Amino acid sequence: MDITFNNFRIALIDTNEGEIFFKLIDTNRERLEDFFAGTLSKTKTLHDTLAYCQDIRQLMLDKHYFPFIIRDLNTDAYIGLIDIKNIDWGIPKAEIGYFIDANYEGQGIISKSLGFVIEYLSETYHFKKLLYRSNNRNVGSIAVAKKNGFILEGTIRQDYKTTKGEIVDLDYYGRVF
Repeated sequence: MDITFNNFRIALIDTNEGEIFFKLIDTNRERLEDFFAGTLSKTKTLHDTLAYCQDIRQLMLDKHYFPFIIRDLNTDAYIGLIDIKNIDWGIPKAEIGYFIDANYEGQGIISKSLGFVIEYLSETYHFKKLLYRSNNRNVGSIAVAKKNGFILEGTIRQDYKTTKGEIVDLDYYGRVF
């Protein structure tokens, strides 16, 4: 998938661009620490990130993980990530996560990008369901999910441990095709 809109491009991550990926994560590390714990734990340093990119390459080949990068074509910088994980090909269904760089928040870029990725997943892989999990204090991200057709299915109490060690409830949103 390679979609361009306005001055942005959405495509699977180029695992040879680990330095750009590290910069995106590192710049937003504080904002992401509560709910992107897995990604943050694998990208603590540039060296860690380059190794993680090699792991990502294999996960993509095995169709276990699809990380879509949003790139600003004016600056050539990575500005966001939409990742498809916990894929169950038996149904098929997957979990979706996303974030946008703080400098690009509130512009509708992540909402529009998520819509394109969802359409691609539906048409290409025939997913029957996508799941999005969030703590209820992540209001902006929940709004993005709702704009893209996700509906609250329920709350799982004490379901996630943040990087700070806090155990929090998660709201589960689903989108069925």
